[in-house]
Amino acid sequence: MEYLKIFTKLISNELHLPEAGVENTLKLLDEGCTIPFISRYRKERTGGLDEVQITAICNRNEQLQEIAKRKVTIVKTITEQGKLTAELQKRIDDCWELTTLEDIYLPYKPKRRTRAQVAREQGLEPLAHLLLLQREADPAKAAQRFAGNGLSVADCLRGAQDIIAEQVSEDERSRNLLRSAFRREAFIVSTVVKAKKDTDEAQKYSDYFEWEEPLKRCSSHRLLAMRRGADEGILRVRLTIDDDEAVRRLKKGLPPAPPMGGGACRRLLEEAVEDGYKRLLLPSIETEFMALSKEKADEEAIRVFAENLRQLLLSAPLGQKRVMGIDPGFRTGCKVVCLDAQGNLLHHEAIFPHPPVNHRMQATIHVQQMLKDYQIEAIAIGNGTASRETKEFIEDALKSLSQPSKPTQPSQPTTPSPQVFVVSEDGASVYSASKVARDEFPDEDVTVRGAVSIGRRLMDPLAELVKIDPKSIGVGQYQHDVDQGKLKHSLDQTVESCVNLVGVNLNTASQHLLTYVSGLGPVLAQNIIDYRREHGAFTSRAQLKKVPRLGPAAYQQCAGFLRIPDAKNPLDNSAVHPESYHVVEQMATDQHCQVVDLIKDKTLREQIDIRHYVTADVGLPTLTDIMKELEKPGRDPREQIEAFEFDASVQSVEDLHEGMELPGIVTNITNFGAFVDIGVHQDGLVHVSQLADRYVSDPTQVVRLHQHVRVRVISVDLRRQRISLSMKGMKR
Repeated sequence: MEYLKIFTKLISNELHLPEAGVENTLKLLDEGCTIPFISRYRKERTGGLDEVQITAICNRNEQLQEIAKRKVTIVKTITEQGKLTAELQKRIDDCWELTTLEDIYLPYKPKRRTRAQVAREQGLEPLAHLLLLQREADPAKAAQRFAGNGLSVADCLRGAQDIIAEQVSEDERSRNLLRSAFRREAFIVSTVVKAKKDTDEAQKYSDYFEWEEPLKRCSSHRLLAMRRGADEGILRVRLTIDDDEAVRRLKKGLPPAPPMGGGACRRLLEEAVEDGYKRLLLPSIETEFMALSKEKADEEAIRVFAENLRQLLLSAPLGQKRVMGIDPGFRTGCKVVCLDAQGNLLHHEAIFPHPPVNHRMQATIHVQQMLKDYQIEAIAIGNGTASRETKEFIEDALKSLSQPSKPTQPSQPTTPSPQVFVVSEDGASVYSASKVARDEFPDEDVTVRGAVSIGRRLMDPLAELVKIDPKSIGVGQYQHDVDQGKLKHSLDQTVESCVNLVGVNLNTASQHLLTYVSGLGPVLAQNIIDYRREHGAFTSRAQLKKVPRLGPAAYQQCAGFLRIPDAKNPLDNSAVHPESYHVVEQMATDQHCQVVDLIKDKTLREQIDIRHYVTADVGLPTLTDIMKELEKPGRDPREQIEAFEFDASVQSVEDLHEGMELPGIVTNITNFGAFVDIGVHQDGLVHVSQLADRYVSDPTQVVRLHQHVRVRVISVDLRRQRISLSMKGMKR
């Protein structure tokens, strides 16, 4: 890497991380290693840096690489103008802050034909220099030397002022002075466009019709809301500072007037400063700070979205069970699918247990028959329209099924009734119309595919949700307003992190899930699927080397994250990397047993002193991880799934009243609070100030997505369908 030493020092200082760890991380990234691989299997080289720290190093490295590319363009442009000096080259070389770099470049940056440029072409730059010296008692007299060819004395003086105004606006000191003022005292001001004030679409922005607050205290969601209102033509948003004070400070930066005279020149200079401030400098810095504040708001919104997505992807799985998936509905009926333990579609049909069709008895018979025919172990119901009604119908069907017409003999075992779960169906419709769904079920319509997705989400949320564009899952705030490139990059990193944290079953994973495994990607993932289809299930990780185009580098990156449950070598179903198998085998040899015995027998493991196995390549961090894996090979880090029941007495918003305490499910988390489903087809908001009996700065520290909580109703706005909730004083 050309800039390795420079980047190492910069990143180490910015992130407060050891230089050795940063340098080795940069080297590993340059070698093509992924973040999950580095954080899991290269702890010795990084000094034990975790995934968050390595991600921060990676992101900052990418930013610095972009700055390095920008420098090449800047130097080339200035060189072509014949203005590159050794001093200027050094300033550019030493600068790694983009704003400062652009300030250095600004005087040389090609721009449209400005008033100052016209004045220079008219030969007025020397006059501007004379004004700056302030030695002319009569500036008009000095300007007469430049008049002619259609230029009056007044034209010459205005032209000279235009040059000075542009110099002020491009001066680094002036720009930094104004930036400092914006950082300290800028206010963001939002007003409504009068013509739109009384329209229905404007009402959602009513809080911002007359809004003003310090920019440094403006939260991410408020800024994004105001910007969206401005984009829709409903609001006008601007930044303000004390203009008079800013101009006064800029004037102090002018060259001092000589002891004798200069008053007339001084007045012209101050006029030029005022013009440069209002016409050039203020709009430029205001635009810069609007962009910076948007960038910060984006970062916060993306952080919240990524954290929500992580929690959603790591939701508790039911596991490999025979599942009935139901996409509920009223008029169009409920779409029912039956899946085997691997998620394969066995049967589908539509039932109509609700009005207006209301074939409840017939629907009950059909459901009970499907439960028997396909030996259903669990039922997943989508949480959309008719969800509660469908859940009640299914529970009634199960009750009547569990009441046999003839007494059951004591010796006859009874089949346990399937558990019923309500599953988030956000994004299911997007999946059902996607290419992935069409490839999986080319002969089925979108309603069947959607029901399959709901059923599979219960079995393994991670494996199913990776097939859907994260933006369609509905767990973000203003996700369509933020930088889409940065959002995609962050969400892709989050999905990759979750997939590799959990691990992937090599013999059952879809092509889409395999795509996110460290070192793979769409092509290698498809090659694995093709190899599996042709040769049957993998029996060892080593077989991966036979997959077309999966070379040594890709094998090194992916092998530790792929699991083979029934492999001959038990380590193939663990997070122990094949490069460390020899260490475990040596441990087994030293204990006079087999590797499988080490896994089964805690006593044998306790006799191992891992310090005896430290080498130049294998350190204590790796050995510690190996021992954890031997204790619970291939363990799933996700929690156990829990069933949930809404309050049966509450069916709609009209049933709510102040003070009522209810069970709920967290459906979305933002930096201003958490949305909770309490079973009335309209989520309520627990504002950040109502999340706990203490100050909460980050809602994710208190609640997690899909958490079961108890809430108290504070207020209900029936007109706007808004429900305010509190978790203060409630048992968790």
